[in-house]
Amino acid sequence: MKRGFRLLRDGVTAFALLAFIGLIALKLQSARDVEMNGPFAIVDGDTLAADGSRLRLVGLDAPERGQSCGEGEKVWACGEAARTLLQDMLAGRQVQCRGHRRDRYGRLLVTCRAGGTDPAAALVRRGLAVSTGGYDTEEQAAR
Repeated sequence: MKRGFRLLRDGVTAFALLAFIGLIALKLQSARDVEMNGPFAIVDGDTLAADGSRLRLVGLDAPERGQSCGEGEKVWACGEAARTLLQDMLAGRQVQCRGHRRDRYGRLLVTCRAGGTDPAAALVRRGLAVSTGGYDTEEQAAR
């Protein structure tokens, strides 16, 4: 009798655990991507703005707008260069950005496409941003 009860108890426990895991999987899938289409204002080399929202390109880190790079006589406005390049890449193109997570500042973390290209990859490839995940090949090409 005790053996039968244990089997039933273990079966119910296993079923409950599988059901719980299934609910977690459904919840994770329900985090749907937010899609936004341009035009966007370019804040800096990795931040866009539209309709009062800020979007952060995911997978890279670009210098801030007022940031300088280099030393001594070789100092240059790398932040403004990154912002200008992103602006030039997005100007006059159909821009589509998608994401579902937010960073600690509330910005939507997005990947974007502009005219069939990934502007974040281009920024890293040209050496105006560093990869924080996903653009390692482009970072190697920049070196």
